[in-house]
Amino acid sequence: MIDRATIDKILDATNIVDVVGEFVNLRKAGVNYKGLCPFHDDKTPSFMVSPSKQICHCFACGEGGNAVNFLMKHEQITYPEALRWLAKKYNIEIQERELTDEEKREQSDRESMFIVNEWACQYFHEILQNDVDGQAIGKQYFRSRGIRDDIIKKFQLGFALNKRDALANEAKRKGYKDEYLIKTGLCYQREANSQQPNANSQLIDRFAGRAIFPWLNVSGKVVAFGGRKLDSATKGVQQKYVNSPDSEIYHKERELYGIYQAKKAIVKEDAVYMVEGYTDVIAMHQCGLENVVANSGTALSVYQIRLLRRFTQNITLLYDGDEAGIHAAMRGTDMLLQEGMNVKVLLLPDGDDPDSFARKHTATEFKQYIEDHQTDFIQFKTDLLLKGVKDPIKRAEAINSIVRSVSVIPDSIVRSAYITDCARRLEVDERTLITQTNKYIAGDKEEQRKEAERDARQQETQKPAEPIGLHTPQEQTATVERILIQQIIRHGDEVIVKGVETQDGDFIDLNVAQYVDYSFNCDNLAFGQDIYNRILQEAVEHSAEEGFKAEAYFTQHPDVDISQLATRLVVDDYQLGKGFEMKHTEQGLRQNVEHLLLDFRYIIVQQRLKDINRELKEHPDANRMKELVNEYMEANKIFQQLGKELGR
Repeated sequence: MIDRATIDKILDATNIVDVVGEFVNLRKAGVNYKGLCPFHDDKTPSFMVSPSKQICHCFACGEGGNAVNFLMKHEQITYPEALRWLAKKYNIEIQERELTDEEKREQSDRESMFIVNEWACQYFHEILQNDVDGQAIGKQYFRSRGIRDDIIKKFQLGFALNKRDALANEAKRKGYKDEYLIKTGLCYQREANSQQPNANSQLIDRFAGRAIFPWLNVSGKVVAFGGRKLDSATKGVQQKYVNSPDSEIYHKERELYGIYQAKKAIVKEDAVYMVEGYTDVIAMHQCGLENVVANSGTALSVYQIRLLRRFTQNITLLYDGDEAGIHAAMRGTDMLLQEGMNVKVLLLPDGDDPDSFARKHTATEFKQYIEDHQTDFIQFKTDLLLKGVKDPIKRAEAINSIVRSVSVIPDSIVRSAYITDCARRLEVDERTLITQTNKYIAGDKEEQRKEAERDARQQETQKPAEPIGLHTPQEQTATVERILIQQIIRHGDEVIVKGVETQDGDFIDLNVAQYVDYSFNCDNLAFGQDIYNRILQEAVEHSAEEGFKAEAYFTQHPDVDISQLATRLVVDDYQLGKGFEMKHTEQGLRQNVEHLLLDFRYIIVQQRLKDINRELKEHPDANRMKELVNEYMEANKIFQQLGKELGR
C-alpha cells in the first residue's frame, strides 16, 4: 500500500505534459498543448493538455483526467501501478509492505503476465551475458551480426538455453505459476504419454536454443518475445523465427518492434522509418538512426499506423529491393495514405537490406542516401507499374491504381496537389484524373453509407426501451445538479457571502461549497447522485485548510471517478487565450450559485406537485385526501414564490 504523503509527493512532482508526451506528440497551442487523442481514431488534434491545471481532456471523445487517470486508461493499469510508474519516472522512493499470499493471488492475470514477462526478459539477458552456452552461442551470434554490447543492453537481447525445460524449471523455482507461463506463450504444455498413466504433463520452453528479441510496448513493458534459430537447422527452413502467440497483453497487429526505443527520436525528427525485421531496427540504431520501427513480418495494420501517427505523420517505408520488399511497400501504401500519413518509399539496392546497409555506412551517409533516393508514393508506383509498359490497357490499369491511392487521402488540399502532380508526371489531362478520383471517393462514401445503414438496422433490432424524454423533470434536475457541482469543483473555495452571524454570535464568511451545504441543510436537500454529495462534503471539510483549492484538489483526487468527473467539469468547451479568460466576480458568482439553488428547489417542488396530483387521482381515503390537499396548497405556495424569484 502507498501512503497518502507519498501519493501527494508523487502528484506534486508530476508534470502532465511530460507524462502525456511519452505517448502523444504534443504541440504548443496557446497556454496549453494539443495532440491526436490516443483513445479514439482522431483525425485532427482534439486532445488538450493543460500544464496549469495538470489535466488532459479530449473534446471529441471526452476521455481525460489527471496524469494518473491518463496512465490508467492508456496502459490499462491500476491506480497503484500508475503511481509506481510516476514514482519511477520522477525518482521518488516508495516504501510498501510485502503483499500477503492472498493479495498476490488477487492480482489480475494481466499484471501477473507482465511480471512473468519482465522476469523472463531478465532471465534471457542474464543467460546471454553470464552463462557459458549463452556467451558461446548466443553472444557469438550477435557478435557475428556486428551488434555491440551497449545495443544488446538497450534492446535487452537474450538467449534461451537449448534444454527444452530450462526456463520452465527456473520459473517454477522462483514461484511463477504454470498458468502464466502458458498464457504469456513462454511455454506450451505437452500432454503426458498415454502409455505412462502416472506421468504428468510437461511444460516445454517455446524459445529453447534461440536468440531472444523482447518486444516492448510504447510504455516500455515487455509484452512478447521473438526467438531466432541459430544452428545449421535454419538452412532450408522457412520459419527461422518463432514469436509469442497473441495473448491478453499482446496482439501482434497492435504492436511495433522498437517503438519504445524510437519514440523520442521520432518526435525529434518528426519522421519515422518503417523496416521489416528485428535486426534491421537494431542495426539502424547502432548506426545512429533511432527513429525506426518494424512490423516484423505482419501486414501493416491500421492500429500500428495510428500508434505511429501519435508521434509523426511522416513515414518512409525502407525495404529490401527484392520482390518481397516491393510487395510489402505496395501493401501498406494505401492504408497509410487513408490514415493521413505522408508516405515516402525507399527500396535499397539489390542484395542489401537495412541491416546490411546500416553496417556499411555511418548515420550521416545512411541519412543522406535516404534523402537522395526516397520517392513519394506516386513516383514509386509510377516506376513500378509503368516502367517499360507500352500496352494502353495495362497503362490505364496502372494509372487507375495510382489515382485510387490518391483518392483515399483524407485532406482535400493534399489530394488536389497530388492530382496536379500526377497529371504532370503521367501526362494525363488533370480533369480526367479529377473525374476518376471523384468516382472513387463517391463509391467509397456510398459503401460507407450502406455499411452505416446495415449497422443501424442491426442496432434497431437490439434497441432497448425508449429512454426518458428530453426536458423531463429528471433530466432538468440532472442538468442543474451537474452545473451546481461544477461550480463547487471550480469555485468551491471562493468566498461569496461575508459576515454571516452564527448561533454563537460569531461572524464568518462562506465559500461556495459552504453556502450550498448551508442551503441544502436548511431545506433538508441533497444531490441525487452519491458522488456529488461526496464532493460537496469533502469540499466543506477541507474549506478550513490553508491553501485549499477545490479545482486542484478534485482534479488530482485519488478516487478515479471523482478526478475524471472533475476534469470534465473544469474544462471549458472553448479554449480561450489568456487575455480572454472569464473573470468571476464575487457578486456574479454568488448570483449564479443562488440562481442554481433556486432552480434546484423549483424543479423539486414542481415534481412534488406532480406526485401529489397523481396520488389524488388514485382516490385515496378522505383523511389522506385532506392531507394531500393541504400539502399541495403549501407546496404550490412555495412553487409560486420560487417562480416569482426566478422570473417565471
